[in-house]
Amino acid sequence: MPRETLEQRAAKRPPWMKIKLRDQNQVDDVTSMMRELRLTTVCEEAKCPNLFECWADKTATFMLMGENCTRRCGFCAVDKGETVELDPFEPAHVAEAVERLGLEHAVVTSVNRDDLDDGGSEHFARTIRAIRHKNPECAVEVLIPDFGGKWGNLQVVLDAGPEVLNHNVETVPRLYKRARNGSDFERSLELLRIAGQSRPDKIQRTKSGLMVGLGETREELLEVFERLRESDVDVLTVGQYLQPSNRHLPIERYWTPEEFADLKEAAAGMGFLHVESGPFVRSSYHAKGHVADQ
Repeated sequence: MPRETLEQRAAKRPPWMKIKLRDQNQVDDVTSMMRELRLTTVCEEAKCPNLFECWADKTATFMLMGENCTRRCGFCAVDKGETVELDPFEPAHVAEAVERLGLEHAVVTSVNRDDLDDGGSEHFARTIRAIRHKNPECAVEVLIPDFGGKWGNLQVVLDAGPEVLNHNVETVPRLYKRARNGSDFERSLELLRIAGQSRPDKIQRTKSGLMVGLGETREELLEVFERLRESDVDVLTVGQYLQPSNRHLPIERYWTPEEFADLKEAAAGMGFLHVESGPFVRSSYHAKGHVADQ
């Protein structure tokens, strides 16, 4: 029997997983600007389901340091392969794109660059400074890799003073070997603990997120929420995993809107300053609202 295609699976998605398309003209405008400035967005590379909504609203999440990643996570749509030399003009181009879009809250992430001695931390820092120089009223959020546990590289990013330091744990520890091979749950918690110690002198908030649908249980998720709070994480995001291709991990099940609401209520009771939980939630989706004063 032939294997079911992703399109056939998408057609069978539950009604709450249908994507509402937006104004294509505005999306094309943003696409054109990104190509002109030679920029990459995680919106495209990770096949984000919110691309139409965010780009129609002229917001985007910038992805630094090329289109290829040095790790092979089983869930991620970003390509794996040969990396490129860092573009010294990329920080300035990101800052210009932020200005053109009129962003009040810019989100910057990257591929993993384990091939670099500093993991790309100085490139992150230059980008933060470039955005702030050209857009002094814009808040900067960085979604960073774990830098292989080299905490001096983390300090380089913290010293640049982003408002929000985000690092996703992605899933529960039991699924790490299958979903996040090359990463370590305890190492990610340590990164978030160290980042939290730099508040309020260097950053304002820490943030982390998970996806559901890989076979985790509610009890496992609540345990991770507790561990994140023990690591003094301020903001939590929880969203549904969507399989990018037949080469990626399959979806074990779709969590319902009611279950997402239950997870939000449980997490809020643990003391997070903000919890975003829903089928289409991603770590940078509505990010400005994640750090509004409580």
